[in-house]
Amino acid sequence: MQDGKSAPFGFLGKIDGAIGRAEVWILGWGIILMAGNTIANVFGRYVFNQSIYFSEELNEFLIVIVTFMGLGYATRKGIHIRMSAIYDALPVKMRKGLMVVIAATTAVMMALLACYALDYVQKVASRGRITPALQVPLYLTYVWVVIGLALTSFQYLLTALRNLNFAEEEIYVSYLEVDSYEDPETAAAIQRYEDVGEETQRGEEKQCPN
Repeated sequence: MQDGKSAPFGFLGKIDGAIGRAEVWILGWGIILMAGNTIANVFGRYVFNQSIYFSEELNEFLIVIVTFMGLGYATRKGIHIRMSAIYDALPVKMRKGLMVVIAATTAVMMALLACYALDYVQKVASRGRITPALQVPLYLTYVWVVIGLALTSFQYLLTALRNLNFAEEEIYVSYLEVDSYEDPETAAAIQRYEDVGEETQRGEEKQCPN
């Protein structure tokens, strides 16, 4: 997979970019906090014989955040596992059409799940339940499920819209990622390595002219 050549849907693209930056920030800090919380709890338990009383509950809260925010992030990067035996055997135009159907169907399913999750969160909030350790409203834990599913639905909607342009040969597995068997992060790392190599070679040529 690789970045697309252009980014259509200007307004939706800007929203997607802002959401992407927020996802990276939330996922990064969520993992850092989980690691720090776990290390602090182990240190307190075995050095001071006193565990952090809310450590387990906080980690559960962070796991929910990372899991469902990561769902939208993985969709944006086009790195979900796919069963593509039939898909790969089709001609390009048919694959592009099938991708539209798959993305649109998945977007609808994710939106429905988000609605069901929102209904559940509202019921939990109406009961006024709080967590035993941190004493915060319990619905604050589950609201991240709604956010993650809604963002995933939005990503699949963008994917369907992007593939509606049949004039383009590329098939997109997300808003910007082109369908291929190459991991986008690996491809980016290889490209950076090649760029550095080219710059180094040019520098050597300038220092040692023929």
